[in-house]
Amino acid sequence: MFINLKRVIRSGSLNFWRNGSVALASILVLTTTLLVIGSLYLGSAFLTSTLASIRDRVDISVAFKTEAEESAVLALKKDLEQLPEVKTVTYSSREQELADFRKRHEDNALLIQSLEEVGNPFGARLSILAINPAQYDSISRFLSNYNENAGVTGGIIDQISFKKDIIAKLLAIISTSQTIGLAISALLILLSILVTVNTISLTIYIAREEISVMRLVGANNSYIRGPFIVEGVIAGGIASFISIVLLYPSVLWVRNLTAGVYGGIDLVSFYISHFGILFLILLGSGIILGTVSSFLAIGRYLKV
Repeated sequence: MFINLKRVIRSGSLNFWRNGSVALASILVLTTTLLVIGSLYLGSAFLTSTLASIRDRVDISVAFKTEAEESAVLALKKDLEQLPEVKTVTYSSREQELADFRKRHEDNALLIQSLEEVGNPFGARLSILAINPAQYDSISRFLSNYNENAGVTGGIIDQISFKKDIIAKLLAIISTSQTIGLAISALLILLSILVTVNTISLTIYIAREEISVMRLVGANNSYIRGPFIVEGVIAGGIASFISIVLLYPSVLWVRNLTAGVYGGIDLVSFYISHFGILFLILLGSGIILGTVSSFLAIGRYLKV
């Protein structure tokens, strides 16, 4: 058994290097497909990171009336922190709100002078970050009910605001992008298999006399298929190495384009830290594509 396996591997390797032009065509087709697969993997990571970044930026902002007691605001903060939907609650006092406003408009002397005349017009503020963006509606309802039962005419809350439309639109964009990416990947994989099958068929045609001799001496179907499958595995392996190398300059180019998008993602660092996983994905995909293509070519054209 091991002797036959050794012969199959040796025969497949020799045939691969002998049929240089055909092997090169197979490698180019597989490399193109693997580059798309690798790009989709990196793109998916970028979209996921972007979503996480925006989730951390979009929160519920609760502005309180100026007459609201600090103890009442802090009591609400404590109640909010007990909710399972809430990730964090940040408190900003009236004085901090005024200081932040002054800093944002420090170049507007007229506005600063107006503040000196009217005093502090700001109430305290709570910024609430949910564990899941879908839970903001629930938190908003809790705040509305709390305000109605606060025991103060009109309640202590002046305004509740959160940008749920941003999350909804982003989720829709990412879902659409992932669907399109999967569709493109599936299409390219199918085209890659079809082109590689036809390419490997040339190798089979070239080796038709050798195959006839193998049949005459009683070689079984597995032994005949073996060398061609080895060729497919070699082509897929080489294509995966080429793809992983070509992806690096690509992420270098993309890095500058993505660094400023909602905090962005350093694709170079991601590429380096996930190099092992990415390489295994490409290597496995390349070997599977090469093997499947070879198997289909033999089954279709040799009828063995």
